[in-house]
Amino acid sequence: MLYHLREMQRSLLQPMTASAEVLSKLYTPFSRTLGAGFELMHRLGKDYAKPEFGLTRTVVDGVEVTVTERVELHKPFCRLLKFERALPAGRPADPKVLLFAPLSGHHATLLRDTVRTLLPEHEVWITDWTDARLVPVQEGRFGFDDYVAYSIEFMRHLGPDVHVVAVCQPTVPVLAAISVMSTLNDPCVPRSMTLMGGPVDPRQTPTTVNKLATERDFAWFEDNLVYTVPFNHPGAGRRVYPGFLQHLAFVSMNPDRHVKSHWDFYLDLCRGDLESAESHRAFYDEYNAVLDMDADFYLETVKLVFQDHALPRGVLKVNFEGQQHRVAPEDIRVPALFTVEGELDDIAGPGQTFATHALCKNLPEARKQHHVAPGAGHYGIFSGRRWRESIYPQLRAFIRESR
Repeated sequence: MLYHLREMQRSLLQPMTASAEVLSKLYTPFSRTLGAGFELMHRLGKDYAKPEFGLTRTVVDGVEVTVTERVELHKPFCRLLKFERALPAGRPADPKVLLFAPLSGHHATLLRDTVRTLLPEHEVWITDWTDARLVPVQEGRFGFDDYVAYSIEFMRHLGPDVHVVAVCQPTVPVLAAISVMSTLNDPCVPRSMTLMGGPVDPRQTPTTVNKLATERDFAWFEDNLVYTVPFNHPGAGRRVYPGFLQHLAFVSMNPDRHVKSHWDFYLDLCRGDLESAESHRAFYDEYNAVLDMDADFYLETVKLVFQDHALPRGVLKVNFEGQQHRVAPEDIRVPALFTVEGELDDIAGPGQTFATHALCKNLPEARKQHHVAPGAGHYGIFSGRRWRESIYPQLRAFIRESR
């Protein structure tokens, strides 16, 4: 019912936000303040569509080349995208990187800066997860096991010379996928795996996110956070964790910071500081664009990862190709391991990703690396100056050492 009420509210607000957008163009010396107020009103009330990656060019070997997005594989709940660079024939191939984007509320474009930084020296693929409200119910459910199966399919498709990078939420299912592949002696086990800021063991340095999952029983999440997609979307009737609720959870973690940011945006517009205002627009165009998650995947993640701590306790099981498999990271012996954490991460606290090292106990220590980024929060480990200047050079070196 809440989802339907939200859709009704959105329809009622649409004329007002549209009018505010028109009136926000009143940027003259006498009406700048009025226009700034209308733009703030418009941005607070508008719907935010899925952003574009917008990565059309990069520089390779000092030469600018074009970049084209190509759909490599198309699954009901995900597209595997490749960023195809126009390179001269005969040039030696760069390392292949499969980037697993989070399926936790935001679109894969949240990793735009990650992709942009990798492109000059790597072939890059990314998992572009589909908004569940756009997936017809006829396509069936999507749960934790399906995420693992998708991950294995993508790694098999790209072959054993691929380097996997999982950011935040996918660290657990991707580690599970590589564990299952290792147990099965799959020839397409990746060359290396980099896990960044993920809840491999949420018992380490628990954050607000972790505490919420353990303070409520499982039934609370299903009763209060799962709704049915309304009739006006292709996925009508599908049970989902709506993106607007996830967005509310994001904002509630730092409400004062967001209020201040919007107030500063208003003041920048009043002063005519268009560069700062544009920076605000770019950030919130991404931050406010959210997607729905299939209820099965969301609820199973809450239960398995955050409540049962099934992976670090050694009791996680997944169904793959019709058989039940215990996830056994101790079977991993081939891929080199690099874990990255942010010193100030308030979503996946320090130690949660590093726990992977103990789980992969049969992987030689010489093939393991760990880095804690000083002063970095959650987003800083894959986007921004610290990512580009400090973390990426280490990742680049790690990938080349693991070839």
